[in-house]
Amino acid sequence: MQVPDANDHEALDDTALARRIAAAPAGQAVAAEAELYRRLAPRVRLYGLKHLRDGQAAADLVQQVMLLTLESLRAGRLRDPERLVSFVFGACRMTVLELRRTGARRERLLERYAGDVAQADAASAPRLDQARVVGCLEQLAERDRTVLVMTFYDDAPARAVAAALRLSEGNVRVIRHRALARLRDCVGGDGTPP
Repeated sequence: MQVPDANDHEALDDTALARRIAAAPAGQAVAAEAELYRRLAPRVRLYGLKHLRDGQAAADLVQQVMLLTLESLRAGRLRDPERLVSFVFGACRMTVLELRRTGARRERLLERYAGDVAQADAASAPRLDQARVVGCLEQLAERDRTVLVMTFYDDAPARAVAAALRLSEGNVRVIRHRALARLRDCVGGDGTPP
């Protein structure tokens, strides 16, 4: 038996693509999966637009249905590859029904309980005293301040902070934890770190 060339996936029909995906180890039929997605995703999107009447919901439907389809093929749960398109549109129908059911349930709950829920007042939200935070940061030791700034301002993971400061990751975490406690006490107290 001759193994088909990995580049001939465009010449295969949907059933042959489904069989190739199902026969390959998980994640090894990338080109066949991409081709199947390229063929079926526009049809699923049109189904979603027709039944959901929302572009974002249709895009979500494409992702959900195609993920389910590829996972089913990879796991061998699709017993009859000749009925691939029927499987896909059955999944579309079931997903749309579930989305509608969930939406209707959400609407009923909102109608029933919306009056009981207090609205958040943005004006009453606590204000951050930026000058106090800056003052408290300046009172921290330079290493503590550097760890906090790199972690929260630069959004650097502990590994990157450790490498930059020539510390261990565990040491960075301990410094960060203690510095945050001192900063919290300073901001919440009289403005002096403990």
